[in-house]
Amino acid sequence: MKLAVVGGGSTYTPELADGLGRLRETLPVDELVLVDPVIERLEPVGAVVRRILARYGHPARVVLTDDLDAGVEDSDAVLFQLRVGGQEARGQDEEWPLDCGCVGQETTGAGGLAKALRTVPVVLDAAERVRRAAPNAWIVDFTNPVGIVTRALLDAGHRAVGLCNVAIGFQRRFAAMLDVTPNRVRLDHVGLNHLTWERGLHVLDESGEPGPDLLPTLLAEHGPAIAADIELPVELLRAQSTVPSYYLRYFYAHDAVVSQQRHTESRARQVAAIERKLLELYQDPTLDTKPALLENRGGAYYSEAAVALVGALLGTTTDEGDRIQVADVRNNGTLPFLPDDAVIEVPSLIDASGATPLAVAPLGPLHSGLVAHVAAYEELALDAALRGGRDRVVTALLAHPLVGQYDIAEALTDRLLAAGKEHLPWAR
Repeated sequence: MKLAVVGGGSTYTPELADGLGRLRETLPVDELVLVDPVIERLEPVGAVVRRILARYGHPARVVLTDDLDAGVEDSDAVLFQLRVGGQEARGQDEEWPLDCGCVGQETTGAGGLAKALRTVPVVLDAAERVRRAAPNAWIVDFTNPVGIVTRALLDAGHRAVGLCNVAIGFQRRFAAMLDVTPNRVRLDHVGLNHLTWERGLHVLDESGEPGPDLLPTLLAEHGPAIAADIELPVELLRAQSTVPSYYLRYFYAHDAVVSQQRHTESRARQVAAIERKLLELYQDPTLDTKPALLENRGGAYYSEAAVALVGALLGTTTDEGDRIQVADVRNNGTLPFLPDDAVIEVPSLIDASGATPLAVAPLGPLHSGLVAHVAAYEELALDAALRGGRDRVVTALLAHPLVGQYDIAEALTDRLLAAGKEHLPWAR
């Protein structure tokens, strides 16, 4: 079995290697190909990946290449984890929106749109090359903004599933609070990528049947700790009887976040510093485990989620629980107020035919209204990414609930196009 990773020079790839080593029975990879154009990053990352797998006694051959076509050829699955423009572009995404009084974030608001505009064309080009070199391969997209990128892939007819680590992160935290193993926890997770809520939590019994909803108990006993983790008031969680994802703070506490961001170092700068230290650590020929510093990089539990998802798609997993996972998939009537071709993030059945969303309980107006609003923005954002044009950028920003004012959308568009000319040929 061959697994290729586009963006394999990421400093987070050793986390994936650790998961492959620990979960070898779920995904028995024979060949792991790391594809990245930046050789000076790829080589130290690849070296530590080899050492981690060797430490686990994993026999997979690790190949490093900057040739995407050769790297993905005959792959069974291809992971997309690329960042167009690197941390420098991310830093811009997080900084210039603040000048217009808007949140500076890499996946939502104006910064998220900027990332989508420069990312979608690159991802689609890579996917076309995968289709030619490995027509039966599954593409698993971890590249942000995952919802928009996954829809672009599906609209172009690719065998693709989107993946985010928010749900598995909550699953792991809640399992620890309940003192049960994570694979026994089932979440009522619903929404769009980076716009989701946990509305229920069930623990499976020995026969695999879900028990009663334990989310009210969890909120009663651990509410303050959960609220602190996602940086939202515990009163909000208890009033909604839900646990919003961390990204909802950009909506529920927008002005406070903007004020905080104006007076603190951007996340991009923090991550860039972490990456420099990680690359130094990876140069150590004795390092054969993922360093503790990697936990500060972001993307917790990515390896477990990716291995389980690919294993279910390829039919190699032996755990029936891995066949139900939260994924980014076509709506297809799951949320009746959205178009069928929208991409939503819900528990799904994963098998060789792909990801099929499971039925979910209806969303109330508080949540459905925001989901519909952001879904409309995502449709317009994808149109702008595919066809370019200043007017399309303004329209997408005008549709975003964190912008929504014409003068601000105009000002943000000017800043976006000025900052993004390197990666947006039509904006030059």
